Amino acid sequence: MPKLSDLGQLPKRLVLGRPVRSDRAGESLLPKSLALPIFASDPLSSVAYATQEVLIVLTLAGTAFLFLAPWLAVAVVLLLATVVLSYRQVVHAYPSGGGDYEVAMKNHGQFAGLTVASALLVDYVLTVAVSVSAGTDNIISAFPALNEHRVLIAVGLVALLAATNLRGVRESGKTFAVPTYLFVAGIMVMIVTGLIRDFFTDSPVVAESASWSVLPEGGYDNLGGVALVFFALRAFASGCTALTGVEAIANGVPAFRPPKSRNAATTLALMGGIAATMFAGVTALALLGDVRYAENTCDLVGFPGNCETDPQRTVIAQLAAATFGGDQSPGFFYIQAATALVLVLAANTAFNGFPLLGSVLAQDRFLPRQLHTRGDKLVYSNGILLLAGFAVLLIVAFQADPNRLIQMYIVGVFTSFSIGQWGMVRHWNREIRLSDDAAEKRRMRRSQVINTIGGSLTTIVLVIIVITKFTRGAYLVILVMPVLFLLMRAINRHYSHVAQQLVPDSDARLLPSKVHAIVLVSKVHKPTLRALAFARATRPDVLTALTVNVDDADTRGLQTDWDRYDIPVPLTVLESPYREITRPVVDYVKAIRRASPRELVIVFVPQYVVGHWWENVLHNQSALRLRARLQFQPGVMITTVPWQLESSIGREDDHRDGPMPGDLRRGLTDDQVEATPYG
Repeated sequence: MPKLSDLGQLPKRLVLGRPVRSDRAGESLLPKSLALPIFASDPLSSVAYATQEVLIVLTLAGTAFLFLAPWLAVAVVLLLATVVLSYRQVVHAYPSGGGDYEVAMKNHGQFAGLTVASALLVDYVLTVAVSVSAGTDNIISAFPALNEHRVLIAVGLVALLAATNLRGVRESGKTFAVPTYLFVAGIMVMIVTGLIRDFFTDSPVVAESASWSVLPEGGYDNLGGVALVFFALRAFASGCTALTGVEAIANGVPAFRPPKSRNAATTLALMGGIAATMFAGVTALALLGDVRYAENTCDLVGFPGNCETDPQRTVIAQLAAATFGGDQSPGFFYIQAATALVLVLAANTAFNGFPLLGSVLAQDRFLPRQLHTRGDKLVYSNGILLLAGFAVLLIVAFQADPNRLIQMYIVGVFTSFSIGQWGMVRHWNREIRLSDDAAEKRRMRRSQVINTIGGSLTTIVLVIIVITKFTRGAYLVILVMPVLFLLMRAINRHYSHVAQQLVPDSDARLLPSKVHAIVLVSKVHKPTLRALAFARATRPDVLTALTVNVDDADTRGLQTDWDRYDIPVPLTVLESPYREITRPVVDYVKAIRRASPRELVIVFVPQYVVGHWWENVLHNQSALRLRARLQFQPGVMITTVPWQLESSIGREDDHRDGPMPGDLRRGLTDDQVEATPYG
C-alpha cells in the first residue's frame, strides 16, 4: 500500500511528473530547433496583433490615413532589424543570461540595473496577459458564442501554461515547437496565396469588412501639422508591439546547448527574419484586402450584428477567411487554431524569461532567495507561479481585452532596450581600451556602432511610446516600475544588513560561562519525563524543572506526583496571581540572563505530535505562545521535545511484529507495544 506521505504528493506528481535529479540539469539544455519556438514565440506571434494595433489607431480618423500603414510597417521592420543586430552583440558579450539587466548593472551601476529589472519584470507579466488575451480573442473569432466566457478561458489557459512549464523546459519546448512552426507555415502560406491571388489572378483577396466604413472619432476628422505627426507616431508606437520578446533570447542564453552564444545569436537572426517577413506580409495583405478594424465596434458602419455585444473578427481571422474561401473553410480554421495556439504559447517567452531573470536578481539579493531555487523538474518553480498569479490578476482586472492591455505594453521593453544598448556602448569603450589587437578593435568598433544606432533608435521610440500612450494606460506601468525598484532596493538593504550582523567576531567564538537547562512542566507524564531525560543527557551546569502555579489545587497535585515518582530534579514553582503562563516563564529566563549575561539558557518544551489538523487546536497552544516569546530573547535556545500521539503514527494495520516508528521515542518496549490497543 502507498504511504500517506506519497498520497499527499499525488496531485503534485500528476501535474509535474517525477522529480529530476540535480545532476541531470544539462539534459534540459535546448537545441536551436526547440529554442526558436520557446524564446521567439512572442515576437513571432505578435504579427497576429501588431498590424491590427496599427489599424486601430489609423482608423480613429476614419479611413483617410490608412495610406500611412505601409510606411509605418517599413519603419517597424527597420527598427526590428536594428534591435536584433544589437542583441546579437549582447549574447556574445554577456552569455550568462542576465541580458539587459546584467549589461546595465555592469556598465551603468545599480540604479540603471534595477530600472531595467523592474521594466522587464512588469513587461513579462504583460506579455502573458496580452498574449493569452489575444489568443482568446482569436478563439472567439472562430467561435463567437464563447465571447461571454472570455475571462474564464484566458485564466484557464494561464493555469495550463504554468502547469506545462512546471514540468520542465524540454517538455514544454516540445509542446510549444509544433504549434509555433504550424503558425509560421500557415501565415506564410496565407501571405503567398493572398499575394498570388491579388497580383496574378482575377479573384483578389477581399476582407469581410472591406465594404464597411469607419466613423472618425471626435477630434480626429481634420488632422494636420503637428497633430498629424503625433497621430502617425502613435500608430507607429502601437506597431512596435512586434518587437516584444526580442530580449528573451539574450536573457535565456544559459538554456542553449553549447556553443551557447553562437546558437543564441543564430536563433536571434532566424527569429528577426521570420518576424519581419510575417509582419510585412500581413500588413500588405490587410491593406490589399481593405480590412477595417476599429477600437469601438459601433464606429464600423455596416457591421452585421449588435455592436454592443458582438465581437469584431480579428485582422488575422478576416484575412484567413478572405484568402481561403470563407469562415467555414479548412484554411480559416487552421489559421485560427494555429494563431490562437501560438498566441497562448507565446506567453512561454515570459515563462522562461521571468523565472531566469528572477533567479539572477535573487542571486544578487534583490529578490527573495526562494526565486533562485529550482523545483522538482529543474525549473524555477516559484518564479513560474509568481508570474502566473500576476498575469491572472491583470486578465481579470482588464476582462481579457487585448486592446486595453496593449496600451500598457512595450514601455518596459523599450526601457530595457535603451538602457541596455547604451550600456553596450560603454562596454565596447572599455574593451577597446584594454585590447591590443587591431583586428579585434575593428570588430569591437563595428559592434559599438551597431549598439549606438540601436540605443539611439530605441530611446527615440521610448519617448514616443511614453508620450503617445501615457494617458491610455502606460501611466500604470510608469507608476509600478518605481514601486518595484524601491522594493528591490529594500530587499537588498535587508539582506546586506543581515549579512553584516552575521559576520563572525571574537565574541562568537567564546564558550558560554555555563549552561542552564529549564524543562517546562505541566503534569507528571511521559512527555515531561522524556524532556527531563533529554535535558539531563546534555549534562547542563544547572537543571531546573519549572512550572507555573495558575491553580493551587493542580499545583499541589503536581508536587505530590513529583515526590511520588521520586524525580531526581527539584521542582521550581512560579507564582502567577493573574493566571498567566507565558509572562512568568519569560521573566524567569530574563532574570537568569541579567544575573549572568554569558550564561546560555536552554528551554526544553514538551510538545505533542498530532496526526490531524484539528488536534492542534486542542494541544500545544501554551507551547506555541512560549516559543514565540522566547525566540526573541538573546542567549536563549528553545529545544522542542516531540511526543508522538497515536494519531500521528499512521499504522496500516493493527498487528505487526516489533515496535512501530516512534514507539521507542514514546518510551514503549516490545511488550508494551503488543499490549497497547491501536485502532
